[in-house]
Amino acid sequence: MSDNLHQHSTSHGHSHIPKDMSSSRIGWAFILNVCFTIIEFIGGWLTNSTAIMADAVHDLGDSLSIGLAWGLNKLSKKSHDKMFSYGYHRFSLLGALINGVVLIAGSIWVLTISFPRLLSPEMPDAQGMLWLAILGVIVNGYAAFKLSDGKTLNERVLNWHLLEDVLGWVAVLIVSIVLMFIELPILDPILSIGFTLFILFNVLKNLHTAIRLFLQATPEQAIQEKIKIELSSLKYIEDIHHFHLWSLDGERHVLTAHLVVNHYFDQQEYMAIKHEISTRLSPFHLEHTTLEFEFVDEICRDSKNN
Repeated sequence: MSDNLHQHSTSHGHSHIPKDMSSSRIGWAFILNVCFTIIEFIGGWLTNSTAIMADAVHDLGDSLSIGLAWGLNKLSKKSHDKMFSYGYHRFSLLGALINGVVLIAGSIWVLTISFPRLLSPEMPDAQGMLWLAILGVIVNGYAAFKLSDGKTLNERVLNWHLLEDVLGWVAVLIVSIVLMFIELPILDPILSIGFTLFILFNVLKNLHTAIRLFLQATPEQAIQEKIKIELSSLKYIEDIHHFHLWSLDGERHVLTAHLVVNHYFDQQEYMAIKHEISTRLSPFHLEHTTLEFEFVDEICRDSKNN
């Protein structure tokens, strides 16, 4: 015979943050990015700058991916239902995956344009670049600032979108100032390659994390070991097996485990055990916890899956 202990956490370490703040931040970033993309296309045409036009195309891709992330993030806030019993949190993770792929594709595209210009650099309109660069740093910098407080993986990936744009316009600003005094157009592709490689490296790390979580890998090995230590230290726990810790979206974790107890206990002891386990696990802010009690002489019904 076995007993089940199920807990659902309604309190998290970030519970003081309004539920829709992440969607609001992403929404602001989307609106700012779309407006500035339109300005970029107009500015690129007026200044006859292929570099700015290329960045406008890149920002258009960013706008589309941020808009997608906004929709997925809002969907992730829906309550659980019969189809998605854990809720819609993993849709936010899906948004992080899609945006990571889009950003990598965009970075590769920028590199394919920048490398050929090392061999045949073109002199752009430095003064026009300067004014667009100042506007670009302000607009994209503010959008990145709006997302800087974000804690979700989705927001972190989107922040790299915007950080890439900020660094890109900083590069354009530096190049435009230099080119106003020195005719050295090769600086443009050199700086573009530098910041693109930097962004690509960090996005690959975030994408790797998103893929692992999407495949239900353990979110953090250290957390798993700490939870095992807490449960194993209970005097009545003989063994722990079928232990699974995975994450819904990088923030909200789910735990299931079988706990082998070393003696039979009455209802009062059972209630005390549940309370002690709840106290031990509360610092980990688990979204869902399902623990099954087994006795030493009991055959685990899931033993074939251990």
